[in-house]
Amino acid sequence: MGAFVYILADMRRGRTYIGVTNDLVRRIYEHREGLVAGYTKSRNIKRLVYFEQFGEITLAIQRETSLKRWYRSWKEALIEESNPDWRDLWDDITK
Repeated sequence: MGAFVYILADMRRGRTYIGVTNDLVRRIYEHREGLVAGYTKSRNIKRLVYFEQFGEITLAIQRETSLKRWYRSWKEALIEESNPDWRDLWDDITK
């Protein structure tokens, strides 16, 4: 089945949100459309800027927990390794 850890942002080097899901397209759609109340909806955080895929949900949860403890500069560097412009990856995952 698999699982994903993802990072959303409102703008380049802006507010971020780290989450985990077993269905990346569905979950990002929910964030983009504001279907779930909470941090991302209230702060308009919709841009998918980073994601990783895992074979097991337990590994994804461990990675999410780890990333949430990172310094902000480390998270920014992680994003910029694969997405230096912080572009929205939505089109990449829906193709």
